[in-house]
Amino acid sequence: MTRSRIGRYWHIGTFVVAAFALTFQLYLVASGDNILDSTAAASRLEQTRRYFSYFTIQSNFLVAVSMVFIIRDRLGSQLFRVVRLASLIGITVTGIVAAIALPPSPNYTTGSLICDRLLHVVVPALTFIGWVAFGPRGLVRREDLLPSLIWPVAWLAATLALGPFVSWYPYPFINVDSIGLSRTLLNCAVIALLFLALAALARWTDRRLTGDRDTMTA
Repeated sequence: MTRSRIGRYWHIGTFVVAAFALTFQLYLVASGDNILDSTAAASRLEQTRRYFSYFTIQSNFLVAVSMVFIIRDRLGSQLFRVVRLASLIGITVTGIVAAIALPPSPNYTTGSLICDRLLHVVVPALTFIGWVAFGPRGLVRREDLLPSLIWPVAWLAATLALGPFVSWYPYPFINVDSIGLSRTLLNCAVIALLFLALAALARWTDRRLTGDRDTMTA
């Protein structure tokens, strides 16, 4: 079996895992099995809205979309490059932040714990390893760096703007009500620097791996 074919199977597997975890978690939310304990008092409709508000959910969704592009060999557009880079950075941040600041809740049910580990650990690992090992290569361009940051910046701005109206924030490190505005803004600045550093690192790494840019052509 060629490396290209192994890479194709790897990306298909990444898509399947991400799609399953997203769908299963949405099912659990719809059936009353909450993502976090803080959603327990919310209506089912509000729980569903909150599900789509999580950065983890959105980054996993972008991973699934980028995998579809790769599997279908639709690699020539800037849209793909931006979605791919945004998903790579977003899912890497998801894995890093989960490892440092978001341990799974001890009150999770078995289903929620499975989803938590898939969304926060397995998909980030599959995505990062797949990018390093199989590519596709030569697709991180300077003109794509800023567009790839539109989504995380928009997510952060929308989350902070909406939070006071719904009295809810998806993560404790941006919870203005609990830690205050100044601490929240400091955390946002650190996250922004992490995004920029990862984007620059992705471009630097991609340029040095371009010798294998054809790994997904088969």
